[in-house]
Amino acid sequence: MAITPTNFAVIDLDAIAYNVAALKARVGPGAALWAVVKANAYGHGAVPVARAALAAGASRLAVARIREGVELRQAGIEAPILVMGYHLPNEAEAAVAHDLIMTVNDVAFARALDDQARDAGKTTPIHVKVDTGMGRFGLLPEELLDFLESVTRFPHLELEGLWTHFATADEPDKGFARQQFAMFRYAAFLARDRFEIPMLHAANSAAILDLPETYLDAVRPGIAIYGLYPSGEVSMDAALRPALTLVSHVGRVRTLPPGASVSYGRAFIARRHTRVALLPIGYGDGIHRLLSNRGQVLIRGQRAPIIGRVCMDNIMVDVSAIEGVQEGDEAVLIGRQGDEVITAEEVAAWAQTINYEVTTALMPRVYRDFRGR
Repeated sequence: MAITPTNFAVIDLDAIAYNVAALKARVGPGAALWAVVKANAYGHGAVPVARAALAAGASRLAVARIREGVELRQAGIEAPILVMGYHLPNEAEAAVAHDLIMTVNDVAFARALDDQARDAGKTTPIHVKVDTGMGRFGLLPEELLDFLESVTRFPHLELEGLWTHFATADEPDKGFARQQFAMFRYAAFLARDRFEIPMLHAANSAAILDLPETYLDAVRPGIAIYGLYPSGEVSMDAALRPALTLVSHVGRVRTLPPGASVSYGRAFIARRHTRVALLPIGYGDGIHRLLSNRGQVLIRGQRAPIIGRVCMDNIMVDVSAIEGVQEGDEAVLIGRQGDEVITAEEVAAWAQTINYEVTTALMPRVYRDFRGR
């Protein structure tokens, strides 16, 4: 028997396709577009989003974990998949078995990957990340040539690309991003003088929007394909379409008298008769606890403030100013209802975080309702 979901995220796959096409048009024919679908496609649902992105013109996919790549393969997706994150040697078998393109930044993993490729009778393409300023993963420019010398000795590995990642491309001052790019170009110039390296890639969403000189052979949009901007400090002329609407429903509705408290710690105490609606969604679904006494939702096209602390499974909202609220009414936490809209950026501001975290925080028990395509 089908269970009607109480909480669900509507994912507009037509918006995903529109955003991919818009970004592809912005970049032009000189660079391929690789859609980043890590972290369950930033909370949107990796497999349907990947299919929509590929249909709209993405030529490859990019993920952070081998398991994410395996999930796409098991769903029947055959497009090239770049794995961008760090991995241990014991994960090499799965990478080779599922034809994933690995980022390789240490000899131990390269050796394990080569062994698995030899046993499988394959040659496995690899990419190497150059750390130009993120300081978390990759080879420093001065380490790169010696590493490439080592890794190209493995007969079952094929060096396909070099890449880097920008630390500040989404900030108003692009100076450090340009410095990173110059470092990368010089490192790649030296590397290509000694090794055959077909692909260079660097541009993330922010660089696609603001730094066209960084497009190179491929670009890797992440947040932008979901219709969200990396920050408020980038160009917003791409007219992206947000793809996610987060919906819950009104449960119990009751009026509390003055002095009554709401939720843990009595963080909210009614100063007047207060009409309170229960929404069965909470931090166990991905609603940030920092929205306690500061977030809002939309009910009947009007804003209702969250009152009291966000619980694991519930939030309470003040609907005193909204007439006729009753059990079963839809409540929108992200997205549009009537003439009102609550954006992921607005939620992020309430929660003192970024829009990336707002969508990726949505847990599996929030049902994804895919529409379009």
